[in-house]
Amino acid sequence: MNNETLLKVEGLKKYFPILGGVIRKPVGWVKAVDGVSFEVKKGETLGLVGESGCGKTTTGRCIMHLIEPTDGQIHFNQDGNWVEVNDQSINKLRRDMQIIFQDPYSSLNPRMRIQDIIAEPMEAQGIGKNKKERYAEVAELMAAVGLSPQQMRRFPHEFSGGQRQRIGIARALALRPKLIVCDEPVSALDVSVQAQVLNLLEDLQEKFGLTYLFIAHDLSVVQHISNRVAVMYLGQIVEMAAVEELFENPKHPYTEALFSAIPVPNPDAQFKQILLEGDVPSPSNPPSGCYFHPRCRYAQDICRQTAPVLSEVGGGHQVACHLADQLDLMGVSQFSADAGA
Repeated sequence: MNNETLLKVEGLKKYFPILGGVIRKPVGWVKAVDGVSFEVKKGETLGLVGESGCGKTTTGRCIMHLIEPTDGQIHFNQDGNWVEVNDQSINKLRRDMQIIFQDPYSSLNPRMRIQDIIAEPMEAQGIGKNKKERYAEVAELMAAVGLSPQQMRRFPHEFSGGQRQRIGIARALALRPKLIVCDEPVSALDVSVQAQVLNLLEDLQEKFGLTYLFIAHDLSVVQHISNRVAVMYLGQIVEMAAVEELFENPKHPYTEALFSAIPVPNPDAQFKQILLEGDVPSPSNPPSGCYFHPRCRYAQDICRQTAPVLSEVGGGHQVACHLADQLDLMGVSQFSADAGA
């Protein structure tokens, strides 16, 4: 990993309209992503975590321009030149930016053979003079992801879930991209298969010099594969740091609560889980001040009145919390030690 930035996201917002009335006019907005900013360095894996509905996948799809952002800017470093990701530039950027989808069953066309699924990006971008050349590249990609090239004429239904996800990975690699958005690529797989796919992604990253934005809700997976981690809550990033720093020295109460929920492989363990009160607020009507304050056991008046800003607290550790310098929060190892006691 080097220090050169590959991707910049600044003030990203995505609001979905709530339609009402006879003529279906917008009567409100669901703030799925609400002012997200971060950078991804070349060769690193940035993990993006949070509970369901926090805006992780929407952020990834906005970066890939699969959905149109409401506001904010996304810039990609293409061979030393910063290019804004928009309707005019996205087709040229497709070679450098690809995505692995969460569901390996619905992300593959059941009517297409595997050789055509993997070759489709090459055909769309005009890579390879003919099908023979493209299919030769497909055979190499299938071997790279642990599949037999002899299977390339089969259809998706002839493969298991783990094999289908390997096909999706091969398709993402077809254009030799620099950045791959991994949208919960192992959440639909068995645990044993998850480990195989994660190891494959790490091997491919080293072999092809890839950069990952790894979206997940499983903290153990994120801890295993990421260099840095950004924690999202209700459409906003509340904390971001190097993976070791974040897991051992969290600064935001929401991050501490997430760590307390990680199960310990000990049937006799007594968990010291932090139970968050209430439900997640609606993204169509978020609370005033800090979005997390209605569920935070440390909340004070300033938390209810003023929204915190994501700011540096040292060593590249960023947090959006008014009380970050006052709280002594527990990391993963402390919860594990307490559970094993």
